[in-house]
Amino acid sequence: MEDTPKAEGEADKKIVHVYPLVKVAAKTIKELMDKKFGTFWHVVVGEGFGYEVSYETKNILYLFFGGNLAIVLWKCS
Repeated sequence: MEDTPKAEGEADKKIVHVYPLVKVAAKTIKELMDKKFGTFWHVVVGEGFGYEVSYETKNILYLFFGGNLAIVLWKCS
C-alpha cells in the first residue's frame, strides 16, 4: 500500500471500529496522521455536518464509513 494520506483511508476506517466514540476516533486519527505525515492535520468524524476548509494541495481526504458516518482529514499549516 502506498504511504500517502489517501492510503490511510483504510486505516481510518479500522480506527472507527475500534473507537466507537467519534471524539476518541478523531483524536486517534489526528495523532496517527501527525506522527506519520507531519503536524498540522485536522480531523472531523461524525454524522450530518458540512465543512469549508483551506488545505494544502493533495492533503485532504473525505470518506463515508458505515452509512452516515463520515471522516474528513486535511492538512493546513
